[in-house]
Amino acid sequence: MAAGQQVSSRVLTVPNVISLVRLLLVPVFAVLIVNGHDVWALVVLAVSGASDWLDGVLARRLDQVSRLGQALDPAADRLFILVTLLGLAWRDVVPVWLVVVIVARDVLLAGLMPLLARHGYGPLPVSFAGKAGTFALLYAFPLLLLAEMPGWVGDVAAVTAWAFTWWGVGLYWLAGAQYVLQTRALVISDRAASRRGEDPGPATEEAP
Repeated sequence: MAAGQQVSSRVLTVPNVISLVRLLLVPVFAVLIVNGHDVWALVVLAVSGASDWLDGVLARRLDQVSRLGQALDPAADRLFILVTLLGLAWRDVVPVWLVVVIVARDVLLAGLMPLLARHGYGPLPVSFAGKAGTFALLYAFPLLLLAEMPGWVGDVAAVTAWAFTWWGVGLYWLAGAQYVLQTRALVISDRAASRRGEDPGPATEEAP
């Protein structure tokens, strides 16, 4: 968010519509990948990756940052990553261990939510590392699918795809470590404030 921008409670905004479209593309991609329509699956993945960048830019430029968007955008990211991973693993495009490594981080974040809720906090703020990791993974997936093509195109795509994948996994887990440390700091601060008779302020934006 830019300085001076306010978080609104609006529902019908351009960024929210883009995030909703990305959510609707999830089952479309699942059907395409299961039925072997790789070209159209690539198109859907590319559109999803571009829309993930676009909705954030428009939210800031149009001053349409909303609470719904703060929840909808990372939810769409995580769901698309999960379904894409499962689809690619089902096709043997990616190994199962990659699915486990990436899903484990989201399980870790889910495990932090009850602790935050008990201390009166909402989801943690989005970190740069988390968003960068999400971008890297969303751009890696189309390349991993393209790597299935024979010849030099597939070879170049494979090298590039795995570079994006490793960077994405690294940044994804770096963000996970940051969220754990932030949660620990919030809990410690909350306990200290409680001893002083103060009320801590909750976090409101969801992590990707």
